[in-house]
Amino acid sequence: MKTMTCKQLWWACDLEFHAETFEDMASQSKAHGMEMMQQNDPDHLDAMKAMMEKMQNPGEMEAWYNGKKSEFEALPHS
Repeated sequence: MKTMTCKQLWWACDLEFHAETFEDMASQSKAHGMEMMQQNDPDHLDAMKAMMEKMQNPGEMEAWYNGKKSEFEALPHS
């Protein structure tokens, strides 16, 4: 099991996510981000806006994803 925070994955808080795979970690982060958006949390809204901008450039989005996946892979198992 590996642990990353919302901030590490892009968003805006210290909530921890625990997962065996990066895909599961990303899924948890996305669900959290959507929940925080529904609550109109300003930090998460800003982070989502930045992510949406990044998604407009497939190369930039792919580089972001691969970088975060590499960070995840380098983490020790807990």
